[in-house]
Amino acid sequence: MTHLWVRAEQRLHEERVGLTPEGAKALLDAGIRVTVEDSSVRAIGIEGYKNAGVEIAPENTWTSAPQDAIIFGLKELPEDGTPLIHRHIMFGHAFKGQHSGKELLRRFNAGGGTLYDLEYLVGDDGRRVAAFGYWAGFAGAAVAMRCWAAQARNEEAGPVSVFHSSRAMLNDLVEDLQASGASIPTAIVIGALGRVGTGASELLDAVGVPVTQWDMEETSSGGPFPEILAHDVFINCIFARPGTSVFVPKAALNGERNLSVIGDVSCDPDSDYNPVPVYDRATDWTVPALRVHDDPVMDVTAIDNLPSMLPVESSEDYALQLLPTLLTLNDLNAGVWTRALNDFKTHSEKV
Repeated sequence: MTHLWVRAEQRLHEERVGLTPEGAKALLDAGIRVTVEDSSVRAIGIEGYKNAGVEIAPENTWTSAPQDAIIFGLKELPEDGTPLIHRHIMFGHAFKGQHSGKELLRRFNAGGGTLYDLEYLVGDDGRRVAAFGYWAGFAGAAVAMRCWAAQARNEEAGPVSVFHSSRAMLNDLVEDLQASGASIPTAIVIGALGRVGTGASELLDAVGVPVTQWDMEETSSGGPFPEILAHDVFINCIFARPGTSVFVPKAALNGERNLSVIGDVSCDPDSDYNPVPVYDRATDWTVPALRVHDDPVMDVTAIDNLPSMLPVESSEDYALQLLPTLLTLNDLNAGVWTRALNDFKTHSEKV
Protein backbone atom coordinates (compact mmCIF):
# COMPACT_ATOMS: atom_id res chain seq x y z
CA MET A 1 0.00 0.00 0.00
CA THR A 2 1.29 3.45 -0.91
CA HIS A 3 2.05 5.47 2.22
CA LEU A 4 2.06 9.29 2.10
CA TRP A 5 3.61 11.00 5.12
CA VAL A 6 2.79 14.72 5.40
CA ARG A 7 5.56 16.33 7.41
CA ALA A 8 5.36 19.48 9.49
CA GLU A 9 7.14 22.45 7.95
CA GLN A 10 10.29 23.43 9.81
CA ARG A 11 11.08 26.70 8.09
CA LEU A 12 10.42 29.99 9.86
CA HIS A 13 7.25 31.76 8.65
CA GLU A 14 5.91 28.70 6.88
CA GLU A 15 2.33 27.77 7.80
CA ARG A 16 1.18 26.24 4.51
CA VAL A 17 0.37 22.63 3.76
CA GLY A 18 -0.14 20.80 0.47
CA LEU A 19 -2.97 18.53 1.62
CA THR A 20 -6.24 19.54 3.29
CA PRO A 21 -8.31 17.24 5.52
CA GLU A 22 -10.77 16.81 2.64
CA GLY A 23 -7.93 15.79 0.36
CA ALA A 24 -6.60 13.38 2.97
CA LYS A 25 -10.01 11.69 3.15
CA ALA A 26 -10.03 11.35 -0.65
CA LEU A 27 -6.61 9.66 -0.55
CA LEU A 28 -7.76 7.25 2.15
CA ASP A 29 -10.82 6.39 0.07
CA ALA A 30 -8.48 5.65 -2.85
CA GLY A 31 -6.58 3.11 -0.77
CA ILE A 32 -3.58 5.29 0.09
CA ARG A 33 -2.28 5.22 3.65
CA VAL A 34 -1.90 8.76 5.02
CA THR A 35 0.09 9.94 8.02
CA VAL A 36 0.01 13.62 8.99
CA GLU A 37 2.46 15.04 11.48
CA ASP A 38 1.14 17.30 14.19
CA SER A 39 2.34 20.87 13.72
CA SER A 40 2.66 23.87 15.99
CA VAL A 41 2.52 26.26 13.03
CA ARG A 42 0.29 24.80 10.32
CA ALA A 43 -2.54 27.18 9.37
CA ILE A 44 -4.99 24.30 8.99
CA GLY A 45 -5.50 22.63 12.37
CA ILE A 46 -4.85 18.97 13.13
CA GLU A 47 -8.43 18.24 14.21
CA GLY A 48 -9.67 18.18 10.64
CA TYR A 49 -7.10 15.54 9.75
CA LYS A 50 -8.03 13.47 12.80
CA ASN A 51 -11.66 13.62 11.78
CA ALA A 52 -10.68 12.49 8.27
CA GLY A 53 -9.28 9.30 9.78
CA VAL A 54 -5.58 9.65 8.99
CA GLU A 55 -2.78 8.50 11.26
CA ILE A 56 -1.26 11.31 13.34
CA ALA A 57 2.48 11.40 14.06
CA PRO A 58 4.44 13.70 16.37
CA GLU A 59 5.89 16.86 14.84
CA ASN A 60 9.14 16.51 12.89
CA THR A 61 9.39 12.71 13.12
CA TRP A 62 9.53 12.04 9.37
CA THR A 63 13.17 10.95 9.59
CA SER A 64 12.00 7.82 11.43
CA ALA A 65 9.13 7.10 9.04
CA PRO A 66 9.12 3.70 7.31
CA GLN A 67 11.61 3.75 4.46
CA ASP A 68 8.89 3.04 1.91
CA ALA A 69 6.89 6.10 2.98
CA ILE A 70 6.75 9.07 0.61
CA ILE A 71 7.52 12.22 2.59
CA PHE A 72 5.44 15.19 1.48
CA GLY A 73 6.25 18.76 2.47
CA LEU A 74 6.60 22.11 0.78
CA LYS A 75 9.74 24.00 1.72
CA GLU A 76 13.31 23.21 2.69
CA LEU A 77 14.46 20.39 4.91
CA PRO A 78 16.81 21.21 7.78
CA GLU A 79 20.28 21.76 6.33
CA ASP A 80 22.05 19.23 8.56
CA GLY A 81 23.83 17.29 5.82
CA THR A 82 22.22 13.96 6.66
CA PRO A 83 21.72 11.49 3.79
CA LEU A 84 18.13 11.34 2.55
CA ILE A 85 16.83 7.80 2.27
CA HIS A 86 13.15 8.45 1.53
CA ARG A 87 11.26 9.52 -1.54
CA HIS A 88 10.36 13.19 -1.04
CA ILE A 89 7.75 15.41 -2.64
CA MET A 90 8.75 19.04 -2.06
CA PHE A 91 10.08 22.21 -3.64
CA GLY A 92 13.76 21.38 -3.95
CA HIS A 93 15.01 24.54 -5.73
CA ALA A 94 17.85 22.46 -7.11
CA PHE A 95 17.34 22.10 -10.86
CA LYS A 96 17.97 25.61 -12.18
CA GLY A 97 21.61 26.02 -11.33
CA GLN A 98 20.99 27.10 -7.73
CA HIS A 99 24.24 26.65 -5.87
CA SER A 100 22.50 25.77 -2.59
CA GLY A 101 20.54 23.04 -4.37
CA LYS A 102 23.66 21.05 -5.17
CA GLU A 103 24.07 20.10 -1.52
CA LEU A 104 20.48 18.86 -1.39
CA LEU A 105 21.09 16.63 -4.39
CA ARG A 106 24.28 15.28 -2.80
CA ARG A 107 22.23 14.28 0.25
CA PHE A 108 19.79 12.38 -1.94
CA ASN A 109 22.67 10.68 -3.74
CA ALA A 110 24.27 9.74 -0.41
CA GLY A 111 21.09 8.23 1.00
CA GLY A 112 19.63 6.71 -2.15
CA GLY A 113 16.46 8.76 -1.84
CA THR A 114 14.46 10.45 -4.58
CA LEU A 115 13.14 13.97 -5.09
CA TYR A 116 9.85 14.52 -6.87
CA ASP A 117 10.13 18.27 -7.18
CA LEU A 118 6.76 20.01 -6.99
CA GLU A 119 7.97 22.62 -9.45
CA TYR A 120 8.56 19.85 -11.99
CA LEU A 121 5.31 17.93 -11.67
CA VAL A 122 3.98 18.61 -15.16
CA GLY A 123 1.24 17.20 -17.33
CA ASP A 124 1.42 16.00 -20.90
CA ASP A 125 1.19 19.63 -22.02
CA GLY A 126 4.30 20.59 -20.05
CA ARG A 127 2.36 22.78 -17.63
CA ARG A 128 2.69 22.38 -13.90
CA VAL A 129 -0.18 20.41 -12.40
CA ALA A 130 -0.31 22.71 -9.37
CA ALA A 131 1.24 26.03 -8.43
CA PHE A 132 1.15 28.65 -5.71
CA GLY A 133 1.89 31.19 -8.42
CA TYR A 134 -1.23 33.34 -8.16
CA TRP A 135 -0.73 33.95 -4.45
CA ALA A 136 3.01 34.49 -4.86
CA GLY A 137 2.30 37.22 -7.39
CA PHE A 138 -0.47 38.74 -5.28
CA ALA A 139 1.63 38.88 -2.10
CA GLY A 140 4.81 39.83 -3.96
CA ALA A 141 3.16 42.86 -5.52
CA ALA A 142 1.85 43.84 -2.08
CA VAL A 143 5.34 43.69 -0.59
CA ALA A 144 6.74 45.75 -3.46
CA MET A 145 4.06 48.40 -2.92
CA ARG A 146 4.82 48.47 0.81
CA CYS A 147 8.41 49.16 -0.20
CA TRP A 148 7.26 52.00 -2.46
CA ALA A 149 5.26 53.52 0.43
CA ALA A 150 8.28 53.27 2.72
CA GLN A 151 10.45 55.07 0.18
CA ALA A 152 7.89 57.89 0.12
CA ARG A 153 8.47 58.25 3.88
CA ASN A 154 12.25 58.16 3.35
CA GLU A 155 12.32 54.84 5.17
CA GLU A 156 13.08 51.24 4.40
CA ALA A 157 10.29 48.68 4.34
CA GLY A 158 9.44 47.11 7.69
CA PRO A 159 8.65 43.48 8.48
CA VAL A 160 5.81 41.65 6.75
CA SER A 161 3.40 39.24 8.42
CA VAL A 162 0.66 36.66 7.92
CA PHE A 163 -2.83 37.78 6.89
CA HIS A 164 -5.94 35.74 7.52
CA SER A 165 -7.34 36.69 4.12
CA SER A 166 -6.44 38.46 0.90
CA ARG A 167 -9.03 41.11 1.69
CA ALA A 168 -7.26 41.89 4.95
CA MET A 169 -3.96 42.18 3.07
CA LEU A 170 -5.50 44.61 0.58
CA ASN A 171 -7.07 46.74 3.29
CA ASP A 172 -3.78 46.95 5.17
CA LEU A 173 -1.90 47.94 2.01
CA VAL A 174 -4.40 50.66 1.09
CA GLU A 175 -4.05 52.15 4.58
CA ASP A 176 -0.27 52.06 4.31
CA LEU A 177 -0.27 53.77 0.90
CA GLN A 178 -2.68 56.45 2.06
CA ALA A 179 -0.73 57.13 5.24
CA SER A 180 2.54 57.45 3.32
CA GLY A 181 1.22 60.24 1.11
CA ALA A 182 2.89 58.54 -1.84
CA SER A 183 1.80 59.43 -5.33
CA ILE A 184 0.41 56.64 -7.50
CA PRO A 185 3.36 54.89 -9.17
CA THR A 186 3.46 53.17 -12.52
CA ALA A 187 4.20 49.46 -12.57
CA ILE A 188 5.24 46.86 -15.10
CA VAL A 189 4.66 43.14 -14.69
CA ILE A 190 6.68 40.73 -16.82
CA GLY A 191 5.17 37.29 -17.12
CA ALA A 192 1.73 38.87 -16.92
CA LEU A 193 -0.10 36.08 -18.72
CA GLY A 194 0.92 33.42 -16.22
CA ARG A 195 -0.46 32.58 -12.79
CA VAL A 196 2.14 34.67 -10.96
CA GLY A 197 1.69 37.66 -13.23
CA THR A 198 -2.09 37.46 -12.96
CA GLY A 199 -1.90 37.60 -9.18
CA ALA A 200 0.50 40.55 -9.25
CA SER A 201 -1.56 42.45 -11.82
CA GLU A 202 -4.78 41.92 -9.90
CA LEU A 203 -3.25 43.18 -6.66
CA LEU A 204 -1.92 46.30 -8.37
CA ASP A 205 -5.23 46.91 -10.11
CA ALA A 206 -7.08 46.52 -6.80
CA VAL A 207 -5.05 49.36 -5.23
CA GLY A 208 -5.36 51.63 -8.26
CA VAL A 209 -1.86 51.29 -9.73
CA PRO A 210 -1.65 51.48 -13.55
CA VAL A 211 -0.06 48.27 -14.82
CA THR A 212 1.87 47.60 -18.02
CA GLN A 213 1.59 43.90 -18.75
CA TRP A 214 4.37 42.18 -20.66
CA ASP A 215 4.91 38.56 -21.51
CA MET A 216 7.00 36.51 -23.95
CA GLU A 217 6.16 38.56 -27.02
CA GLU A 218 7.37 41.82 -25.50
CA THR A 219 10.63 40.30 -24.22
CA SER A 220 11.51 38.11 -27.20
CA SER A 221 14.04 40.65 -28.52
CA GLY A 222 16.37 39.83 -25.63
CA GLY A 223 16.79 43.44 -24.54
CA PRO A 224 17.88 45.93 -23.48
CA PHE A 225 14.52 47.09 -22.10
CA PRO A 226 14.49 50.83 -21.34
CA GLU A 227 10.72 50.60 -20.87
CA ILE A 228 11.26 48.75 -17.60
CA LEU A 229 13.45 51.53 -16.26
CA ALA A 230 10.78 54.09 -17.18
CA HIS A 231 8.35 52.57 -14.66
CA ASP A 232 8.49 53.12 -10.91
CA VAL A 233 7.88 49.51 -9.89
CA PHE A 234 8.84 46.31 -11.71
CA ILE A 235 7.41 42.91 -10.75
CA ASN A 236 9.34 39.97 -12.21
CA CYS A 237 7.17 36.87 -12.63
CA ILE A 238 9.27 35.01 -15.19
CA PHE A 239 10.32 31.42 -14.55
CA ALA A 240 14.13 31.52 -14.80
CA ARG A 241 15.65 29.12 -17.31
CA PRO A 242 18.53 29.00 -19.79
CA GLY A 243 18.19 31.81 -22.29
CA THR A 244 16.08 34.06 -20.06
CA SER A 245 16.72 37.72 -20.89
CA VAL A 246 18.31 40.09 -18.41
CA PHE A 247 15.64 42.63 -17.57
CA VAL A 248 17.58 44.97 -15.27
CA PRO A 249 21.37 44.78 -15.68
CA LYS A 250 23.75 46.03 -13.02
CA ALA A 251 24.65 49.00 -15.21
CA ALA A 252 21.10 50.30 -14.79
CA LEU A 253 21.73 51.10 -11.12
CA ASN A 254 23.90 54.09 -12.01
CA GLY A 255 21.91 55.12 -15.05
CA GLU A 256 18.93 57.36 -15.58
CA ARG A 257 15.74 55.66 -14.45
CA ASN A 258 12.44 56.06 -12.69
CA LEU A 259 12.59 52.50 -11.41
CA SER A 260 13.15 52.33 -7.66
CA VAL A 261 11.46 49.08 -6.58
CA ILE A 262 11.91 45.60 -8.02
CA GLY A 263 9.66 42.85 -6.73
CA ASP A 264 11.38 39.65 -7.84
CA VAL A 265 8.61 37.15 -7.20
CA SER A 266 10.47 34.38 -9.02
CA CYS A 267 13.34 34.90 -6.59
CA ASP A 268 16.31 33.04 -8.04
CA PRO A 269 19.24 35.22 -6.94
CA ASP A 270 21.70 32.34 -6.87
CA SER A 271 20.62 30.92 -10.20
CA ASP A 272 22.88 31.18 -13.22
CA TYR A 273 19.81 32.42 -15.10
CA ASN A 274 18.76 35.23 -12.76
CA PRO A 275 17.12 37.90 -14.96
CA VAL A 276 17.57 40.58 -12.29
CA PRO A 277 21.30 40.38 -11.47
CA VAL A 278 21.35 43.60 -9.45
CA TYR A 279 21.07 41.57 -6.22
CA ASP A 280 22.63 38.36 -4.93
CA ARG A 281 20.50 37.07 -2.06
CA ALA A 282 16.90 36.57 -1.09
CA THR A 283 15.20 38.85 1.40
CA ASP A 284 13.05 37.68 4.29
CA TRP A 285 10.03 38.58 6.37
CA THR A 286 12.02 40.59 8.89
CA VAL A 287 13.93 42.61 6.28
CA PRO A 288 11.80 42.30 3.12
CA ALA A 289 13.75 44.78 1.00
CA LEU A 290 17.41 44.89 0.05
CA ARG A 291 18.76 48.33 -0.85
CA VAL A 292 21.09 47.76 -3.78
CA HIS A 293 21.70 51.41 -4.62
CA ASP A 294 21.40 54.68 -2.69
CA ASP A 295 21.41 57.47 -5.25
CA PRO A 296 19.10 57.06 -6.99
CA VAL A 297 17.46 54.58 -4.63
CA MET A 298 16.80 51.01 -5.73
CA ASP A 299 15.24 48.41 -3.44
CA VAL A 300 14.69 44.75 -4.29
CA THR A 301 12.14 42.56 -2.57
CA ALA A 302 12.73 38.83 -3.07
CA ILE A 303 10.98 36.63 -0.51
CA ASP A 304 10.91 33.01 -1.57
CA ASN A 305 7.82 31.88 0.36
CA LEU A 306 5.43 34.73 -0.41
CA PRO A 307 2.24 32.61 -0.46
CA SER A 308 2.87 31.92 3.23
CA MET A 309 1.64 35.43 3.92
CA LEU A 310 -1.80 34.03 2.98
CA PRO A 311 -1.42 30.48 4.30
CA VAL A 312 -5.05 29.35 4.40
CA GLU A 313 -6.17 30.60 0.97
CA SER A 314 -2.97 29.54 -0.75
CA SER A 315 -2.95 26.09 0.87
CA GLU A 316 -6.57 25.37 0.00
CA ASP A 317 -6.07 26.50 -3.59
CA TYR A 318 -2.84 24.58 -4.10
CA ALA A 319 -4.07 21.41 -2.43
CA LEU A 320 -7.15 21.36 -4.64
CA GLN A 321 -4.96 21.64 -7.76
CA LEU A 322 -2.54 18.95 -6.60
CA LEU A 323 -5.02 16.37 -5.31
CA PRO A 324 -5.75 14.68 -8.68
CA THR A 325 -2.02 14.02 -9.06
CA LEU A 326 -1.63 12.72 -5.50
CA LEU A 327 -4.48 10.33 -6.22
CA THR A 328 -2.19 8.66 -8.81
CA LEU A 329 0.53 7.86 -6.25
CA ASN A 330 -0.28 4.17 -6.56
CA ASP A 331 1.34 4.28 -10.00
CA LEU A 332 4.66 6.10 -9.78
CA ASN A 333 5.81 4.53 -13.02
CA ALA A 334 3.65 6.66 -15.28
CA GLY A 335 2.89 10.20 -16.35
CA VAL A 336 3.66 13.05 -13.99
CA TRP A 337 5.77 11.01 -11.58
CA THR A 338 7.94 9.46 -14.27
CA ARG A 339 8.71 12.87 -15.76
CA ALA A 340 9.60 14.24 -12.32
CA LEU A 341 11.82 11.23 -11.60
CA ASN A 342 13.67 11.70 -14.89
CA ASP A 343 14.28 15.37 -14.03
CA PHE A 344 15.72 14.33 -10.68
CA LYS A 345 17.98 11.71 -12.25
CA THR A 346 19.24 14.13 -14.88
CA HIS A 347 20.25 16.74 -12.33
CA SER A 348 21.43 14.49 -9.52
CA GLU A 349 23.90 12.83 -11.87
CA LYS A 350 25.63 16.19 -12.36
CA VAL A 351 26.67 16.66 -8.72
